[in-house]
Formats: sequence, structure tokens, C-alpha cells
Amino acid sequence: MPIATLTLELAMEHAQSLKDRRQAVRSLKDKLRHGFNISIAELDDASLWNRATLGVVAISNSSAYLGGQLREVEAAARRLCVGLGCEILDSYIESDISVDEVN
Repeated sequence: MPIATLTLELAMEHAQSLKDRRQAVRSLKDKLRHGFNISIAELDDASLWNRATLGVVAISNSSAYLGGQLREVEAAARRLCVGLGCEILDSYIESDISVDEVN
């Protein structure tokens, strides 16, 4: 069964404290989790108040579905970040099989 991950590296230049950072990260995680059937977690420690790394995981019978789903999650995250005052610096998808395969 295919498993795919999406890693999002965020910058929150408006954040003036860890509280601001946590608020933006929590809001983004909640909105993505609610909109998609995914698991999402913060991967790094909260030592930098203006940076965060999020990990998204999805599992499905179809690798083609996974690739499309994680690309949609990434696009949604980019849209949501605009309203939350953060920016996605880098993102990448990894899978245990090619996400471009069609079953």
C-alpha cells in the first residue's frame, strides 16, 4: 500500500513571538486536516519563532491518487499561508513508490 509524505518549510516574518508562531501553525494544520483526509504534524522544535516545518502523510491504494492529493494539499497550504501571514519556503513530496504511476 503506497504511503506518501509532503514536507512544508514555513517562514512567518510577521511573528513577533512564539505565540504568534504557534497560532499560525495551529491554524494551518487545523484547516488542512479538516479539508483533506491527511495526518499532519510539526516536525521541528519551536526554537525559531519565525520558522516551522510541517509533515503531511497520506496513505491510499492508488499512488496516482496520493500524488494528486498531496499536490492539492500543497496548493491549499500556499493559499492559506497568504491569509495567515506566512510563506512556504520549500516543499517536497516523497513516496515509497513513484507518485506518477497510474494503477
